[in-house]
Amino acid sequence: MLTDIEIAQQCAMKPITEVAGALGIRPEELEPYGHYKAKLSDDLAKRLENQPDGKLILVTAINPTPAGEGKTTTTVGLGQAMQKIGKKAIIALREPSLGPVFGIKGGAAGGGYAQVVPMEDINLHFTGDMHAITSANNLLCAMLDNHMQQGNVLRIDQRRVMLKRVLDMNDRALRNIVIGLGGKVDGIPRSDSFQITVASEVMAILCLASDLADLKERLGKILVAYDLDGNPVYAKDLGANGAMTALLKDALKPNLVQTLEHTPALIHGGPFANIAHGCNSIRATKLALKLGDYCVTEAGFGSDLGAEKFFDIKCRYGGLKPDCVVLVATVRALKYNGGVPKTELTTENLDALKKGIVNLQVHIENMKKYGVPVVVAINRFQCDTDAELHFIQEFCESLGAEFALTEVFAKGGAGGKELAEKVCKTIETKPSNFHVLYDTELSVEEKVEKIAKEIYRADGVTFTAPAKKALAQINALGCGNLPVCVAKTQYSLSDDAAKLGKPEHFTITVRDVTLSNGAGFVVVLTGNIMTMPGLPKAPSALKIDCDNNGNITGLF
Repeated sequence: MLTDIEIAQQCAMKPITEVAGALGIRPEELEPYGHYKAKLSDDLAKRLENQPDGKLILVTAINPTPAGEGKTTTTVGLGQAMQKIGKKAIIALREPSLGPVFGIKGGAAGGGYAQVVPMEDINLHFTGDMHAITSANNLLCAMLDNHMQQGNVLRIDQRRVMLKRVLDMNDRALRNIVIGLGGKVDGIPRSDSFQITVASEVMAILCLASDLADLKERLGKILVAYDLDGNPVYAKDLGANGAMTALLKDALKPNLVQTLEHTPALIHGGPFANIAHGCNSIRATKLALKLGDYCVTEAGFGSDLGAEKFFDIKCRYGGLKPDCVVLVATVRALKYNGGVPKTELTTENLDALKKGIVNLQVHIENMKKYGVPVVVAINRFQCDTDAELHFIQEFCESLGAEFALTEVFAKGGAGGKELAEKVCKTIETKPSNFHVLYDTELSVEEKVEKIAKEIYRADGVTFTAPAKKALAQINALGCGNLPVCVAKTQYSLSDDAAKLGKPEHFTITVRDVTLSNGAGFVVVLTGNIMTMPGLPKAPSALKIDCDNNGNITGLF
């Protein structure tokens, strides 16, 4: 069988001008980056702003397992399938991060015959958005340290610097470092640390900003430090937000590419939902809604993380109203949740399936709490038995959720026609009554407790002493009325990655709270989740190579 990259390299892509033309995009509204990718200008968004919106479909999933679920593959396949059944669809995806590409995932552009292309470009440097975000963030860091070096007029307390440097690469050695060593001219020595770029506030700001003016204002609100009297110091106090905006000017524009079957796709901003806001940009999603009758988008990891943030943060700020949720799972992943080892997942096991399906049940119930109808999409594998599939179908229908089998990995859009038809039927017959989970006027503690009890099924929440202290400071700044962004393991509904299925009788431990003032939310850190991941023992980078003709291998 061909690998993902081999399938992608065999694709005869259409020129991006042709893809854009089919959407009614004018040549002057397109900024090509080569032949097969382009940015969409601000003029396009302005021209279409009064056009009616299409239907918004969110693709999410159960908690990820080593068995795999295929959320992005389903998203791409569904977009292709919508076109197969005669619908004008456009896909809105998150950009891959280089850290996971060279770490565990090896790529994030879909899989099999449901991919976005050019796959190598998308998984690597793409149009440079990640580099622009990295540079803008680190410019602010450099200006902060330079300010302290050059007299420190703002009287910044070097012990209370909140801003972190970033790098779009998994590198555990940068989690805790000391900077400014050497001598007087080399800066002020202090403890520092790096985050991965996609966990940064600048990334979230890019995703949530409505235009350049909003971007500049949000960047100026970034809390960088406190002064010696305990007063906040913001990026605008350092005069950094103008130059940061200049670096991000082009990065703010959504990127247009295509799928293997030439379905248009906007890829812009995004991951990770376990440590950040984890959704593609509001600008890209809104533009997709104007360009197509159906917009198929995704959120990071399971619905307890990505979908919750999509609803409670992105939809709240963007005024978005989803029409349908597609919840992705596999028979293998559900059996894994039921206690079956990874090596035994190909054998029929209805008892394990019955135990593990409670994970799917929680995710279905969670989505219904937002008032959005649900379609369960099961990625079919050859080892799945009729009895197993029948059991899942009956289970989903008993909960009022539609059920569809997909084979988009092997068959592309043709393998997703059943899902596309079920999604369209659901949108036509089951109106969405979307609403957010919580009122922002609740305290941060109350908002976190509501998410923990309603979405994770926890008994309650425990805040450590450092978290309480940080929260008191955030409340003193008048920011306690912002939405919350919970950093939590993606592998479990709890904050313990080892607890599969539907954990019971647990509490969520909040070890720290930070303020993303420019993005407009409070970050709540639970468990031992890291905002700078490390590489595994055998990283995907070991398989990735490039020959003398520039042909890349090993991406998947």
